[in-house]
Amino acid sequence: MLIKKQEIIRAEKKAGGKGHILIENLITPAEMKDKCQMFAKVTLEPGCSLGYHQHKGNNETYHIIAGSGLYNDNGTQITVEEGDTTFCPEGEYHGIENTAGKDLVFIALIINE
Repeated sequence: MLIKKQEIIRAEKKAGGKGHILIENLITPAEMKDKCQMFAKVTLEPGCSLGYHQHKGNNETYHIIAGSGLYNDNGTQITVEEGDTTFCPEGEYHGIENTAGKDLVFIALIINE
């Protein structure tokens, strides 16, 4: 089955973050069958962030495919760059910010508990 490129969604101040994020869902809810909430390519333009938030009933993984930025892991700031993968278990907190001069692009996967 081929899933064609999806519409890019612009979300403002996502989870209280700065600016906006661009979300391109890679599969639709029909393919996820309630096992996942999101499998998407996310772009943070320079100066934008996805705000610090808690995961309840799910976990989230980011795999950085381009750029760099700061990942907030339960209050600890960590520099992330292309090739890095982060994991936020259920009940914990995270956020990510593009602090560089070019786009920060990552794959986001949210799996339900």
